[in-house]
Amino acid sequence: MQPDLKQQQQQQQGIDVAVLVSIGRHPTTGRARRAEQDARGLELALAMEAELPGTRISVLHAGPQADDSESALRGYLGMGLESMTLLEQPEGSDAILALVEHLAATSPQLVITGARAERGEGSGLLPYALAEHLGWPLVNSLASIEKVENGVVTLLQALPRGQRRRLKVRLPAIISVDEAAPAARQSAFGPARRATFAVTPTTPEADSELAQWQLAPARKRPKRLKIVKAASARDRFKAAAAKSEGKGGQVLTDVTPEQGAEAIYKLLKEEEVLR
Repeated sequence: MQPDLKQQQQQQQGIDVAVLVSIGRHPTTGRARRAEQDARGLELALAMEAELPGTRISVLHAGPQADDSESALRGYLGMGLESMTLLEQPEGSDAILALVEHLAATSPQLVITGARAERGEGSGLLPYALAEHLGWPLVNSLASIEKVENGVVTLLQALPRGQRRRLKVRLPAIISVDEAAPAARQSAFGPARRATFAVTPTTPEADSELAQWQLAPARKRPKRLKIVKAASARDRFKAAAAKSEGKGGQVLTDVTPEQGAEAIYKLLKEEEVLR
């Protein structure tokens, strides 16, 4: 009886989980907020803490300590946290090395992060860079965390067309979260204001690649001339191969090149291909 009880205690032992969060951007107003995917990752960690006794959550953010960033980060604290670790570094610094150094020192068993940031580069390479530096396995498109037993975590990965795949990964590991994960709970104002930041200074290193870029507001994309609505690849191929019927077209004959170019230019303007 005693070996079975000891094995059950080992299976139910909690783990250390580190959740990486970033500053998000509201799609309409552009104001700073908590990032949607990072909030979903924190929601998964909080659900694991409730279901697996002994689980310890630490939340990390690498960036400058500013008023706008602090108000956005408190959106995570309002989800039920008492504190957050802020790896302080100047604007434009590379957050990967600071995160790698901190994770290597604290040694969490599981790292949860969003698949892509809403500000800055937004390339989605951070989880892969962390996995390469730390030598840990990486699972993307996480839908849920089912259980942790004897150093192995069972995950449910989201696949295209609503499919799911169950994976077993040896810890330590890194998982990235996108819209397939459960939506994050609302942030409470009172707990968010009472929570604290544990500021940890780091050795900043400038992001040389980002410094060479020229950032500008995104422009409206051109309107597509033809939108094919089909449920399968076969239907899309048939729609693309079918000969379309002309509606409201204009046949130009015996016109000069200037008149033809002017007619084409007018059509592209009407279809909002050109602005």
